[in-house]
Amino acid sequence: MAEPLPADLAFLPYGRQMVEEEDIAAVAAVLRGDWLTQGPAVAGFERALAARVGAAEAVACANGTAALRLAYAALGIGPGDAVVVPSNTFLATASAARHAGAEVAFADVDPDSGLMGVAEAEAAIARAAKAGWRVRALAPVHYAGQTAPMDELAALAQAEGLALVEDACHAIGTVDLSGGREVPVGAGRPGVDAGSLTVFSFHPVKTIAAGEGGAVTGSDPVLMARVRRLCNHGMMREPQAGEGFADPEAALDAEGKPNPWYYEMAEPGFNHRLSDIHAALVLSQLGRLDRFVERRARLMALYAERLAPLAPLVRPPALVPWCRPAWHLCAARIDFDAAGRTRSAVMAALRALGVGTQVHYIPVHRQPYWRRRYGDLALPGAMAHYDRTLSLPLFPAMADGDVDRVAAALERALS
Repeated sequence: MAEPLPADLAFLPYGRQMVEEEDIAAVAAVLRGDWLTQGPAVAGFERALAARVGAAEAVACANGTAALRLAYAALGIGPGDAVVVPSNTFLATASAARHAGAEVAFADVDPDSGLMGVAEAEAAIARAAKAGWRVRALAPVHYAGQTAPMDELAALAQAEGLALVEDACHAIGTVDLSGGREVPVGAGRPGVDAGSLTVFSFHPVKTIAAGEGGAVTGSDPVLMARVRRLCNHGMMREPQAGEGFADPEAALDAEGKPNPWYYEMAEPGFNHRLSDIHAALVLSQLGRLDRFVERRARLMALYAERLAPLAPLVRPPALVPWCRPAWHLCAARIDFDAAGRTRSAVMAALRALGVGTQVHYIPVHRQPYWRRRYGDLALPGAMAHYDRTLSLPLFPAMADGDVDRVAAALERALS
């Protein structure tokens, strides 16, 4: 067992937020103002985010899970439908589809990158068809900051008449390089006729933080209007022609304008709104996104250099050629069997040396709920990825020397 951490050496978590004075000032300004929610900070963040990712519109919401629920609901996904979800993801990508009443067709992933490709998606579609499910959408996950092969997946979606819901909760700031273009993640795929939406998370360990927060981006005005409406109880202030007024006498004033108290609901929605307090923080952080992305890239380059002497026991994340990642995780690949150490023992030894780690993720198809529902699926790529993955510290406040410290601690924990 490693010796205890010296008292003067700070513990390195696997990830953490970086809050600076300008963030605090932005939040304080909201607290001193008139609007704590449904105010100008939310609208300002939505405009800035849409501009940053190249989308026509963004709708801010409470968290990444809320963003997934809004995306599935806006696309009309429900009972009798199915969504293709890679098993290497957080629980929410699948559970949000199930909350909508849909089945989940779990897809395998590449064991090195952890990403779902076209072959894995096609296999999941085939299994869904065998089960008698009507697949309505693909939900590729941009794991650790790298994108799934979106040109190919978009072509598959278009050919099969499926919608795309890109789970980009790891990938704010990532750039897709497919086809020789530079397209920010979040711009969407307008060529997918069934609909294209992207969802983000702004949890504290993500590249920019709202405390808790999320967003949906897209460029179809009808689809995005539904996302916005569903985010706020399905409520509209403007009377909808042909829908029937909630109160015909109160809908319009003498000049034909909506009365100030009027609202109507065409369909049930959610209260998934983001507060202005959270919006102020994430809007401030969005202004430093490029700086955060560059710092994470520098740290990942150092990891590649410092972990090289530990090969073949340890390898950095596998790189894909079709994107420029905004790294969220440093998911190292470790051959625990060859090292003769369990992952649990390695994590405990690293913690004693002041290095926090995490595992991303237990494949979702192995969770008890899904096993009861679908039985034991064979997804070997997801299991191989899980068996050898360990997320090492990665956050902008790390010093270059912290990477040396992590690499040395890892060598010690494995030896």
